[in-house]
Amino acid sequence: MKIPLEFYRRSNPVEIARELIGKYLFTQIDGVLTGGRIVETEAYAHINDQACHSHLGRYTARTKVMYEPGGVAYTYLIYGRYVLFNIITNEAGKADAVLIRGLEPTDGIPEMLLRRGLSTVQRNLTAGPGLLTQALGITTAHYGTDLTADLIWMEDRSETVAFEDIIASPRVGIDYAGEDVSLPWRFRLKGSKWVSPAR
Repeated sequence: MKIPLEFYRRSNPVEIARELIGKYLFTQIDGVLTGGRIVETEAYAHINDQACHSHLGRYTARTKVMYEPGGVAYTYLIYGRYVLFNIITNEAGKADAVLIRGLEPTDGIPEMLLRRGLSTVQRNLTAGPGLLTQALGITTAHYGTDLTADLIWMEDRSETVAFEDIIASPRVGIDYAGEDVSLPWRFRLKGSKWVSPAR
């Protein structure tokens, strides 16, 4: 079942990020279905979180989509090479987001291998935020995409993930975030080989 907009429009991005562990992310690009099980996420809050791109109401050409109602894609380029895929959450004007960091591939694996330039299924197919977007065909052109339509979407397949099977730890690569660097808002599925290698 596709995850409805109401799921994304709740007020707590930390809760949403944790609950997305065990859900599924899919793309249907150029007629090809690819996707997998979400095993790693990070939450970003517009209030009291210096790591969030919308901190202190920052509004730019890049962040404007963050101020839309939850349930749309926020994609952007890092290092001039990797696209990151975020889900905007909360209601309009409250610019929260969840970054998808790790995915266990389940569907369309041959196409994912082609997109990543790999010949065999291995961890670096989708175990990292910039790798999974390549595998799924997600680009900056998907900025603002409705995540309940038929291009990029999430599904709830009624798989229960026990609370104790989710590891909470500080987020990755946010040294600029002052005291907020230590917030335990990165969530990983315990024992999954598909989480990113970042400690």
